[in-house]
This record gives sequence, C-alpha cells and structure tokens, in this order.
Amino acid sequence: VQLQASGGGLVQAGDSLRLSCAASGRTLSSYVMGWFRQAPGKEREFVAAVRWSAGITYYTDSVKGRFTISRDKTENMVYLQMISLKPEDTAVYYCAAASRVITTTIRYPSAYDYWGQGTLVTVSS
Repeated sequence: VQLQASGGGLVQAGDSLRLSCAASGRTLSSYVMGWFRQAPGKEREFVAAVRWSAGITYYTDSVKGRFTISRDKTENMVYLQMISLKPEDTAVYYCAAASRVITTTIRYPSAYDYWGQGTLVTVSS
C-alpha cells in the first residue's frame, strides 16, 4: 500500500484544516486506516483511525469533538477534518494503514504496516 498525505499548513488557533491521504496498491477492505502525529522532541502518537469496511472510528481523547476521520471508498481517500485547532496540535501528521489490527492495539504505531510521508501542521497562537 502506498500512502500520500497532504493538506498541512500554517494556521491560527481556532482555524480548521483538512488533511487528505491517498491510498493505492491494495484493496483496503480489511484494513484500518489511521492518522498519527509527531511533535518535535516527542514520540509519534495516535490521533484517529477508521475501519475501512465498517467505518468504525476511534479517536484519542484530546481530539474528540474537534477532529473527524472519514474515508471515501470510491476514491480510496482518507480524510482528517480538524476544527478548533490549538497550538498543541502542531506536529507532522502521518497516515498509516494496518492490514490486521485489533481494537486494543489500534493506537500503537507498531500495529501499522504502511506509512505515508507526513504533512506538517503548524498552529500559531
């Protein structure tokens, strides 16, 4: 699976941004698609995930109510709609794909097989 993330940029606190991830190379029906982020000097952390087939979504607590993950099956795209952005959301955002993952491990980067190149989101205060 090849993943291409885009949509990052410099925004002000309170603004919105939508990240996109184009997936190609495999049928994604059994996959989980995730978004992770990594701030300078910090470990990569889970943001959100969606089960491609069923559309079940998962979020880390700090983004619940502000971020929405979605997928477009016809276009093989995954999106992360972000509203009410905060300076602490500043990070490089990565999309990732996991061929087999159970719910209890869905937040772990090691559960994902494929990664995109990352897109930088900078939120100024």
